Amino acid sequence: MMRFVAPLALAALALAGCDAQPEGKPVARAKIDGSVGAPAPTPSEDATIASQVESACRSVIFENTSLTHCLAIPSRHRITTALANGSGENYRSLSKLSEAMDGDRVAFAMNAGMYDDDGDPIGYFVEDSERLKTLNTADGEGNFHLNPNGVFYGSGETWEIRTTQDFLANVSDRPEFGTQSGPMLLIDGKVHPEITADGPSRLIRNAVGVDEKGRAHFVIANAPLSFGKLASFFRDELKTPNALYLDGSVSALWNPATGRTDGGAAIGPMLVVMKKEAPDE
Repeated sequence: MMRFVAPLALAALALAGCDAQPEGKPVARAKIDGSVGAPAPTPSEDATIASQVESACRSVIFENTSLTHCLAIPSRHRITTALANGSGENYRSLSKLSEAMDGDRVAFAMNAGMYDDDGDPIGYFVEDSERLKTLNTADGEGNFHLNPNGVFYGSGETWEIRTTQDFLANVSDRPEFGTQSGPMLLIDGKVHPEITADGPSRLIRNAVGVDEKGRAHFVIANAPLSFGKLASFFRDELKTPNALYLDGSVSALWNPATGRTDGGAAIGPMLVVMKKEAPDE
């Protein structure tokens, strides 16, 4: 069961499940190899109630686990991918991305898909209608190759998630944005056949799902959780027929409204949810 958390508790619950830190010390994120990476700054203490109310992200509790749920609505937002700056250098972090973008125009951003040692995507990736990486249908090891994997993509106000094979068979037009990741968490309302209800692997994880109204639900855990629990949240609470795993251990969120910019291990592809209307001057 999910319950929403009052706005004033947002900053505190963003750190739920982490060891208590001395005042002023941000929480460190573990790298994928188990070592400790750069710390993730805590939400700004200057964040006002108004800024939290306007945030697209909310803290929720699902089965005693703290999650942050961010909602993108087609009429209010547009979605784009991000990988590199104008010089072709990969951002590799949300902090670098935030330096290059106007935070007043960004609703939130997350890392979004598997990548190689240089931070380049290993699967399908489209940015501003330009395909930077073709669809990956190869077999292999790791989460990405736990088939079926899938693609989150869209153009304009239409956003979708399909399995890779479904995408290959039925999508011929180039979308405005797209990223391939894996595994799928939900396929037509059913949990991925290889995912158990609440398995032993627990990490900070993030994922995306699209509901029947066309809204995109982005979720990042604030405490380690299993694949199964994350899949259950999308199925039981968010009611998204399809949901796609984005990554784990390196999962990170940038939420300008509350001053949250997660750090840690270097990341690769990112999804950015932009506000359609410029803020009032």
